Amino acid sequence: MKLKFIQKLTRRKVWPRTLLQIFFFGLVALLSVNHVLAEEGRAITWLEDSSLHGLCPFGGVVSLYQYITEGTFVQKIHESSFILMMIVVGMAIIFGPVFCGWMCPLGSIQEWFGKLGRKLFGKKRYNHFIPEKIDRWLRYLRYGMLVWVVYMTIQSGYLIFADIDPYHALFNFWTSEAAIGGMIVLAVTLVGSLFVERPWCKYACPFGALLGLTNLFSIFRIKRQESTCTLCRSCDTACPMNIKVSEKHVVRDHQCIRCLECTSEASCPIAATVDFVAGGK
Repeated sequence: MKLKFIQKLTRRKVWPRTLLQIFFFGLVALLSVNHVLAEEGRAITWLEDSSLHGLCPFGGVVSLYQYITEGTFVQKIHESSFILMMIVVGMAIIFGPVFCGWMCPLGSIQEWFGKLGRKLFGKKRYNHFIPEKIDRWLRYLRYGMLVWVVYMTIQSGYLIFADIDPYHALFNFWTSEAAIGGMIVLAVTLVGSLFVERPWCKYACPFGALLGLTNLFSIFRIKRQESTCTLCRSCDTACPMNIKVSEKHVVRDHQCIRCLECTSEASCPIAATVDFVAGGK
């Protein structure tokens, strides 16, 4: 009995991901509260006053064209957004979209709501409400969102995404800065998370769409050893993005968020069968 308990603990080597998710969620929440307090003259002195727009790496993406052509930032975007964008994209080139699976607060809260949905509907039913054929096409909507947001921002010079941004609404719902559109999108996203794992990430997130492309060429990849795989499909069940890992040699799916839940350290019962390694064809 004791041995089985120890084995269960040692196999969950991706538990640091949960700690990082909580850390980044708490950090952004704290900085958001401090920003509101700063406007009232009651800021926490040892914290820098930072707006949510300055903490979002996607702000650097939508402001990139204006910065290159005019040397200025889109309204509400700060230099910190550019720095974060470069860090996150650089990490994605090496490791894939780890920002999505390990750091993004909006992704984390969807995942936490999903745990409730899994209890309500069970593991077999949850995250399988949308027919596979429809789901497959819906996943490309986020690329349309990416093109639309970037194009409209270039044309208007205005941060158009702020009006519907659920991330901004999540940390500003209690202030006057929260846009009605963002609040509606946030509500739909959280309710949808009770039925579908990470619905915003799968179908609408423009930054996730951009980072997802790095799955095609990132240095580190999730690789399945076919010689030791028993086709138990535990990796498929564990994947929040519904990727059929058991049918792949190397996971290059544009929806992978590098959460590592499919690996031998988390769900695969056979050691060194599904691993996160450098290279792999």
